[in-house]
Amino acid sequence: MVTLDFRTLTVPVGIVRILEVIFTCISFSLVASVGHSTFSFWTWCMFTWCFCFCVTVLIIFLEFTSLSAKLPISWDDFTTSFAMLATLMVLATSIIYPIFFTCSSCGKQIGATVLSCLTFILYTVEVGLTRAKPGEISGFLSTVPGLLKVLEAFVACIIFICLDYNQFSKYPGLQWCVAVYCICFIFAILVIVFTICRLLSLFPAPFDKVLTGCNVLAVLMYITAAVVWPVYSFKNNSRPSYCSNVISCPWDNLVVIAFMTCFNLAAYIVDTVYSFRLVFFISRT
Repeated sequence: MVTLDFRTLTVPVGIVRILEVIFTCISFSLVASVGHSTFSFWTWCMFTWCFCFCVTVLIIFLEFTSLSAKLPISWDDFTTSFAMLATLMVLATSIIYPIFFTCSSCGKQIGATVLSCLTFILYTVEVGLTRAKPGEISGFLSTVPGLLKVLEAFVACIIFICLDYNQFSKYPGLQWCVAVYCICFIFAILVIVFTICRLLSLFPAPFDKVLTGCNVLAVLMYITAAVVWPVYSFKNNSRPSYCSNVISCPWDNLVVIAFMTCFNLAAYIVDTVYSFRLVFFISRT
């Protein structure tokens, strides 16, 4: 029997989600009214707004009808990880869209950009409201290491988008870097899926120790990638002159990958520090 819970719409996180639905809906409606584009960045922006709109509506509906409690998943982990993912996706969209699609006289595009920025703030607030506080008992993805896993997977996705087979297939060093991105991404996704589906007991060893060991390995692998990628990508390869006249330049993608590699390395280092703290300090007290 379905039980309607009106309290889910009046608590702070419920109000924030309703505003997220309104702002994402207006954003993609404004952009759609301007016209369709086949440019990949336009597709990404529209997908982000529509995806966040649909999933947030689904979350509101499931909590309002109390069906969320009947699902065989960790609901708190799911909502927190989605809020973190939506924060990152909308942040990227709020940067990409105005760079490529707005102008001083583009009223609808500017409006969509402003609403997208406000949506990013709302999802950031939701992450703060749903994140586990010190002393609380909650799912792994509601903690800082769990949110970092979502961040690491998202950054890896950005790297994959920028990869060009014709560029990295020429050098074994770059192929190693791609292998690093793939291996670490797969593990992050496995952790997220196993946590949401409550399958962590299937790990052959204590989860916290497996997580710490994999984080250390990921740090070491990303260190090699952070060194090898720039060496093979930019040695005797300066920025082509035509890049100043085109929207998307393959050489610029190499820079994005180099930067995101260093960013993800920092994320894995922080993740490893938190893991060591949980395993060797908090667990012994």
